[in-house]
Amino acid sequence: MASVKAALLFLALVALSACGRPAQPPSEAASQPDPAASQPAPRAVPPAPADSRPRIVVFGDSLRAGFGADPGQSFPDYLQKDLDQLGFRYRVVNLGVSGDTTSDGLTRLPGVAAEKPSIVILELGGNDGLRGIPISMTRDNLVHIIEGVRASGARILLAGITLPPNYGPDYIHPFELMYRDLAARYRLPMIPFLLQDVIAQNPPPMQADGIHPTAKGNQIVARTVLRKLQPMLRK
Repeated sequence: MASVKAALLFLALVALSACGRPAQPPSEAASQPDPAASQPAPRAVPPAPADSRPRIVVFGDSLRAGFGADPGQSFPDYLQKDLDQLGFRYRVVNLGVSGDTTSDGLTRLPGVAAEKPSIVILELGGNDGLRGIPISMTRDNLVHIIEGVRASGARILLAGITLPPNYGPDYIHPFELMYRDLAARYRLPMIPFLLQDVIAQNPPPMQADGIHPTAKGNQIVARTVLRKLQPMLRK
């Protein structure tokens, strides 16, 4: 009997000991807040609005591409700045490729049409002349380009060019006349010589090759183009 009482007393002491024992602290991992849970959910970034301005595509060769000038210093870049300052809401798209001939331009015509331009400033043929390509071939290519651009619904500003004097008057004169004839045939506004206001400077702001304008020259070209372009624009 005494042994039974002793056993019961022992069990009671064990139970009391367990009840008075402090609760175990939670593990360190469980006690730290979840960083991910405290961060706000990322917000969806809305897509940039599409540029709905009518497009002016500058379609040509190295004079358009800004050959030899730093990025942002081609005449299409300056033309965009001039348009913005005057309040004309147009986007200038530079599709100038250095070295392009009129034949190369024909192959790029679908890319021009894909831009859905309102106006195309067409300046091609200079590299044809420098390579001595027959003028009849250059004229035929320009005819196809003009008709292709017009079929897309765009209006055209035609920019003529000339050649260095060493090519001789027998080649230079009919070459220049080709642009005037095309402008008359298709009733296009025309710049007789794209670099006319650059060459008129003393000294002309031209690069050492005597063919491509400097950055300052490209600013002048942009103003030359703007004078002929502005009557075609809507504010």
